[in-house]
Amino acid sequence: MTDDEELIRDLYELHGGPLLGFVLRLVNGDRPWAEDVVQETLLRAWRHPDVLTEQRGSVRAWLFTVARNLVVDGVRARSARPQQVSDAALGELAADESVEDEVERAALGWEVSDALADLPAHHRDVLVQTYYLGRSVHEAAAALKVPEGTVKSRSYYALRQLGLLLQERGVGSNPSEGDVS
Repeated sequence: MTDDEELIRDLYELHGGPLLGFVLRLVNGDRPWAEDVVQETLLRAWRHPDVLTEQRGSVRAWLFTVARNLVVDGVRARSARPQQVSDAALGELAADESVEDEVERAALGWEVSDALADLPAHHRDVLVQTYYLGRSVHEAAAALKVPEGTVKSRSYYALRQLGLLLQERGVGSNPSEGDVS
């Protein structure tokens, strides 16, 4: 056994138990984190053997101070980055149908947006006014500066054309069936 190995073994035997107990209290019982902190503390002691003499002060006090600082640094680092998600939680999210529904809804939104861009401007404007902005026929007519009858007919033809464009993209159903999805 080398001197370094013996030094670390002695440090752990003398201070490891109390150090682990101290760190466990600091990290609210998170044993893996506490063990990592104790290991890093002992590694730092090994890198700085000059601090391990009683002439420099209490070795245990130095170890506890280093461990406390490591925990504080860890808390700061964890709060500065996004929360980590376990593999099990990711699996649950992937299996969750609501997530799939959201993805499908987003993809459908992109398809509809692309199809809307392919409509003539006068058809697209009517659909934006009535469906996306939620305006009544009267309000849309005023905003577009066209008669209300024009808004109604453009809406009808715009929805039919949008349905055909979506059907060409493999989205929706046949507009003659009454559903333009």
